[in-house]
Amino acid sequence: MTQDDIDLIGKNVKDMYGTFMGKVIGTVTDIDGSIQSVGIDCGSQGLQQISYEQLVTQSDVVIFIPKWRLDSQRLIREKQLTLRRLKALIDIVSENDDMKADAEIIHEKYKSKLVTLDETQRHISAKLEARLTELDEQMKSAKMLLFDAKVQYKSNEISDATFEKVKSCTTEVIEHVTHETAEISNVQTRISNLELEVREITSTSNQPQNIQESAVSYLETPGPEQVVQTILPEAPTESVESTTSESVEAGNPSTSIPEPPNTEPEVSVNFPEPPQQVKTETPKEDNNDNDWLARMEAQ
Repeated sequence: MTQDDIDLIGKNVKDMYGTFMGKVIGTVTDIDGSIQSVGIDCGSQGLQQISYEQLVTQSDVVIFIPKWRLDSQRLIREKQLTLRRLKALIDIVSENDDMKADAEIIHEKYKSKLVTLDETQRHISAKLEARLTELDEQMKSAKMLLFDAKVQYKSNEISDATFEKVKSCTTEVIEHVTHETAEISNVQTRISNLELEVREITSTSNQPQNIQESAVSYLETPGPEQVVQTILPEAPTESVESTTSESVEAGNPSTSIPEPPNTEPEVSVNFPEPPQQVKTETPKEDNNDNDWLARMEAQ
């Protein structure tokens, strides 16, 4: 048994908010002598094996740290470090574009790390929500005990000293629950802020590629505007004729559409008229002369 084991055994265990949990009665060590877990007698809850990393040894007491707190702190620390390295990597590539190919391998490594951390974050968030539910039940129980003691005190069932003792103990429990609830809310806020930073830096690192892909897709796939532009408009028929006739009737020469000039020269063809029978009218005196000559020739 090591000196650390001797210092632990027999000490009272409290949580980080001051609530008494039990007493250390032994330890479990590895082959190299390091402590793996600590056995704590928790009274009615029985003997519990607590991981040694969740305990902080002080001079007169051992402080128990909740598992959710250790996991969330580790998650926040690793995510902050990964984000800082990603930002530094982006700055290096922006300053020297020739190192883009070399930085791509490390960039994928950090992105894979973020995916793993996201999975861990989901498990931790579920634990935090479950712990908040437990704390809410504890708060309700403590308030119910305090209210019941007040009723007993008003009905003269308990003395002033008893009521003050119950009031002091329940108030202490309520304060512990309030502090732990506030700390969990603070951790949830920090995790949410880190998630926003991850989305921002991820979108920033993928922005040039997204722009290039969108440009290529725009060139390859014709949009509605491009389809419309490739279709030539048809010549207007009725609407143009009605508009022209209206403008001509109104006497507006600026809106009248002139007729197109004839490209072929005009050829005038004079067709011969059919011959007509001409009747010559001979005067009456000439007829008499003709008759006289005819008689003379006959003689």
